[in-house]
Amino acid sequence: MSRVRAVLAGTVGAVLVVTLAPALPVVAAPAPVPLVGDPASYVDPFVGTTRGGNTWPGATRPFGMIAWSPTNTTGDQTTAPASNGYDYNVTKLRGFSLTHVNGAGCSPGAAGDVPIMPYVGDVTTSPTADTRDQQYASTFSHANESASPGRYTVGLDNGVRTDLAVSTRAGIGNFAFPAGSAANLLFRTSNSLNGSEDAQITIDAATRTVTGSVLTGGFCGRRGNGGGATNPNRRSYYRLYFSAAFDRDFARTGTWQNATVTPGGTTTTGGEGYLTGADRAGKGSGGWVGFDTATGGDVRMRVGISYVSAAGAAANRDAEVPVAATVDSVAAATRDAWNTELKRIQVGGGTEARTSAFYTAVYHSLMQPQTMNDLDGRYLGADLQVHSIRAGQRAAYGTFSGWDQYRAQIQLLALLRPDVAGDMAQSMLDFAAQNNGIWDRWLHLGAPTHVMTGDPAAPTLATYYAMGARNFDVDGALTSLVKQATVQNPDALSDAGCPGQCLGQRPTLNTYLALKYAANDICHCWGGAAETLENSLADFSLAMWAQRTGRNDLYRQLLPRGDYWKNTFNPAVGYQAARRADGSWQSGFTPATDVGFAQGSSATYTWMVPQDVSGLATLMGGRPAAATRLDGFFHDENGNWAVLGGNALRYDPTNEPGIHAPWLYNGLGQPWKTQETVRQIVDTAYGTGPGGLPGNDDLGTMSAWYVFAAIGMFPQVPGRAELLLGSPVFTRVVIGRSNGVKLTINAGTTDKYVQSVQLNGSALRRSWLPESYLQRGGTVTFKLGPTANKTWATAPSDLPRDF
Repeated sequence: MSRVRAVLAGTVGAVLVVTLAPALPVVAAPAPVPLVGDPASYVDPFVGTTRGGNTWPGATRPFGMIAWSPTNTTGDQTTAPASNGYDYNVTKLRGFSLTHVNGAGCSPGAAGDVPIMPYVGDVTTSPTADTRDQQYASTFSHANESASPGRYTVGLDNGVRTDLAVSTRAGIGNFAFPAGSAANLLFRTSNSLNGSEDAQITIDAATRTVTGSVLTGGFCGRRGNGGGATNPNRRSYYRLYFSAAFDRDFARTGTWQNATVTPGGTTTTGGEGYLTGADRAGKGSGGWVGFDTATGGDVRMRVGISYVSAAGAAANRDAEVPVAATVDSVAAATRDAWNTELKRIQVGGGTEARTSAFYTAVYHSLMQPQTMNDLDGRYLGADLQVHSIRAGQRAAYGTFSGWDQYRAQIQLLALLRPDVAGDMAQSMLDFAAQNNGIWDRWLHLGAPTHVMTGDPAAPTLATYYAMGARNFDVDGALTSLVKQATVQNPDALSDAGCPGQCLGQRPTLNTYLALKYAANDICHCWGGAAETLENSLADFSLAMWAQRTGRNDLYRQLLPRGDYWKNTFNPAVGYQAARRADGSWQSGFTPATDVGFAQGSSATYTWMVPQDVSGLATLMGGRPAAATRLDGFFHDENGNWAVLGGNALRYDPTNEPGIHAPWLYNGLGQPWKTQETVRQIVDTAYGTGPGGLPGNDDLGTMSAWYVFAAIGMFPQVPGRAELLLGSPVFTRVVIGRSNGVKLTINAGTTDKYVQSVQLNGSALRRSWLPESYLQRGGTVTFKLGPTANKTWATAPSDLPRDF
């Protein structure tokens, strides 16, 4: 007899008491916080469409080729109010263009090809001659505009309601004209955002089709700091083909070339050039089709695009948007595709505003890379020749803003879709092979544009490999990138395009290797100190990659080059600085200077050493001294937060060189400051609505930074897969990587400060996660609180490891 039963048997009163007392309720374990089931409903495509975010609200699919969105106008047909054609504060448009690049900063950016404009009225003059967009354009109200993943709708003040949806390579549009009106669709074939070298259009009334193409390019070709009239980007590097089919007969047709309008015309050609204003105004070509609206004004158009051929555009259209398709059916399929991608990182327990900002950020991050191949596998190469994807390669991907993306976007892509990252790596390798073995810093589609500085392809592919991408020619890519880092290329001594778009990749390499820094006076680069920092990080990444693949010879050769950043750190001033070939420092230094740097100041770039935080701290007088200096980077002289940009001495959330800086506190032994600083940036620099991004999204880079910040983790350094810890703004996060690995993040609250962390049920004393977490999966459990725990993860042995 157990002790309890013996006591009860011996005490009648006790038995009566127990019998009469109510049974204690069974306390059930708390139900898990529900995860968002329809993340697409939280996406707001208008986020970032003003305040310099340079996003656009139109219809696109994950990694899509087509991106159908409005091109706005402020009264100059040769330019646009924002880099990608749309600014929320401008409510007049001249067409709906078929291609866009997300958040690029050069104005007027890239793409924006073939604006298609629904026009109510007779076409009596050349739309190209309407240089001020006074006649063949329309105003609209945001009250009549809506956007969601894969669909865009607007009611124009000219009476036409436009409803657009897309697949990967094709789209469908309903244009509801007023009944009885003169209804026309204008195809502005030459009016890409940057202009064009040539364009052509053919209208076939018998088959109800309009086909054509535009020969264009010119990204950053008008940039003042990119070589002026000798800018190497003032050129064409792709031809976009389109093929549109209609559900009703044409009542009339017409074409125009420059000022000449030809009613009844069915074919014409003519480009605009790549200049702006009076140098381009009135040039160009296009055509129109009209419809009889006496019995109804609805017009349905299916359109496909291709970078290979008109036949490819038609085949893409008919396969992806068949005759029976509707805007509703195409929009629903693409919304499902977006939900599939967005659900790879499910969250719960956050506010409505943070959830909307989060899923919009994931959405913006996964717009790129862009699919380039037709359904038959053919794509346009960097050599302007047609190639086919390799056996086993699911897609050729293009458009890579390397200097931006390698700091956050490529890590998020590799986290969620290592398969896509691998296909992108293979595409980049093939583009390099087609470009005489040169890996360009910034690719538009597959074409080199030379924009920015450094060698970002190296840390990108090294990171892809570290994070699990294997579906590419690993040995071929590593060998090619090491060659670029060790053998001077023929353009290395060219100043063409400098400073913003220097033609040479790894410029003046032989001198760089001899001096162990980029001499600012002879480097043929944007800035010597920036080039040194970028190359140091790139070489470190290549060393890590070489070590993983057993190439210890390369590892030993490249790893010391990861320390070259020390040669442009001037101990006399305590900052990175421009250094001349004779070893002297550039005169006139102040921490706010941009001499020797690219889109940033010395105060910002000095922190750009994620591969050697301990080494940087030593040069600054030790970790406590470095942390105190970092405090001054995020606060003004009065101790107030200064994280919104606008001051060259402070943190700039609008540009990339310093976006890792809030996470450096972990390596300096003060992780609670990472937690509070990241949360301050999340809640003030970012938000919802059109102004919800702090600056250029830069092909999803700023959005990816927000995604990592919101889940409380950030990549420690390119070329590796460790994750630094902050504090999540959701109480539950579940990540399902496309390779089957599952990562879970739990937190009881969304308070700011970490009290303790468990990794797979065991206490974690470090403020970082090992690569094994990302590679094999697991569960991280945060205990958060309202006050800082200044003892957790502060011991020297627990700090993030420098490699």
